[in-house]
Amino acid sequence: MISTLWRRTSGTLGTVLLCLGTLTFVLPFLFTVVTSLRTAADVARSPLGFPHSLTLHNFTEAFGQIHYGRSALNTLLITALSCLCITVVGSLASYPLARITQNWSTWVYRLFILGTSVPIFVVVAPLYLLMRDLDLLDSYAGVVIIYTAINLPVAVFFYTSFVRSIPVDLEEAAALDGCGAFRTFFTIILPLLRPITSTLLTFVALQVWNDLLVPLVFLQDPDKRTVMVNAYSFIDPHTVQPTTLFPAALLGVLPLLLIFVFLQRHVVAGMSAGAVKS
Repeated sequence: MISTLWRRTSGTLGTVLLCLGTLTFVLPFLFTVVTSLRTAADVARSPLGFPHSLTLHNFTEAFGQIHYGRSALNTLLITALSCLCITVVGSLASYPLARITQNWSTWVYRLFILGTSVPIFVVVAPLYLLMRDLDLLDSYAGVVIIYTAINLPVAVFFYTSFVRSIPVDLEEAAALDGCGAFRTFFTIILPLLRPITSTLLTFVALQVWNDLLVPLVFLQDPDKRTVMVNAYSFIDPHTVQPTTLFPAALLGVLPLLLIFVFLQRHVVAGMSAGAVKS
């Protein structure tokens, strides 16, 4: 009886904590959405009160001020190229690291893992000088290279752990059929990496799209600015206008929500596959 009562109590407590956690994440988002639909006079009269009138004028004004179409295309281009480079380079680097069991491969893998603990703020100054010397400042190529270098350790960690769980018998059978290392990778290993690739792409896309520091530092041309940089321009150190800032922020994260909705099933499948195989 005591154990039954304890299970019921723990279950009720878990439900309550889950509801509180959900409200903690949902309420600020709902507040942002509602405030974005209110007029400036309504917000000034009662910032935390119920709205008296709703309007889409804030979104249309923010859409034009942040040049949403051009900045969204810039962000999409940078995100897509970065994800492509990270996926290709990361998977190719992880395959030998997962299969070669020698001291040097172990140390190389550890160096990659060590790279996940280096914050971008530490290497901004050296990266800026390097991009300047390579004549890659204010270019999409320079930003993509930076994002690839920053996220490559995470990609190597994801792929190496997953490749190690793939049976070696598949590669031995391919070798008996005359497949070389590259052909084995592209025909046997790469298709099996689809679940973990979806998880990695979602993670990297969120990181790149939400990032403010790299495009703010390395892209000076206004026509090449990303959504987050243009949304950041609404932040004034002296005054904050929620009816302008909040719609710009929501427009900035809207593509991320769409990406997550479409890739959510693949992300869960990739995490489940990795958990079962490991």
